[in-house]
Amino acid sequence: MNQPTDTTPDPSTAERGERTFYRGPEPRVIPMMPCADIDEIAEFFTALGFTVAYRQTKPNPFVAFEGHGFPIQYYGLDGHLPEHSHSTCGVLVADTGPMFETLAAGLRARYGKLPVSGYPRITRPRPRKNVGGVSGFSLIDPAGNWIRFFRDGPPDPAGESSPLREVMLNAVVLADSKDDPEQAAKILRGAVRRADPSDPATSEARDFLAELDERTAAPDGS
Repeated sequence: MNQPTDTTPDPSTAERGERTFYRGPEPRVIPMMPCADIDEIAEFFTALGFTVAYRQTKPNPFVAFEGHGFPIQYYGLDGHLPEHSHSTCGVLVADTGPMFETLAAGLRARYGKLPVSGYPRITRPRPRKNVGGVSGFSLIDPAGNWIRFFRDGPPDPAGESSPLREVMLNAVVLADSKDDPEQAAKILRGAVRRADPSDPATSEARDFLAELDERTAAPDGS
């Protein structure tokens, strides 16, 4: 018969001022994000393949979801505006590609296209210079919260190093991590214009620039 795990810190250790460590079952962290309307959020997440695990309207609006291997929860906040949201969370996945394609399919079915500007929107998986070259993308929900997906593993294979590739990697950080696609497009456009035609990153940089132009051209883009 299995004995229960003792999670009580050793009193003598605490008295000596030493650090104590939790020894029980592995904890789970559940993100809880703000929104103005839990029903709007529920429609969004169910379209992406999540299920509603719990919902209440009183005493406070609250909704919990489960899907694609992780939970996420929302609480209603009067006056919440997506453009003023600063909430974010991270999700580690074995491979960002399949997760992106799964969420993108739900977005296309719900909105008729892949939303790349406004609220909601999604960015595409790309190596992130600011996280050691690991692939990542972000899903921005209708309430303006950023759900950031990263590959849980070694860095993705890097393309051939070049001056243009370095600028493109910086532009990815600006656009997809710092939410400044306008500045990203500005620096990348100049770099593409000045680049040697034989630069190995030319095609990839032009593709990303076209995406940035699409994101910044929309009336409600950000």
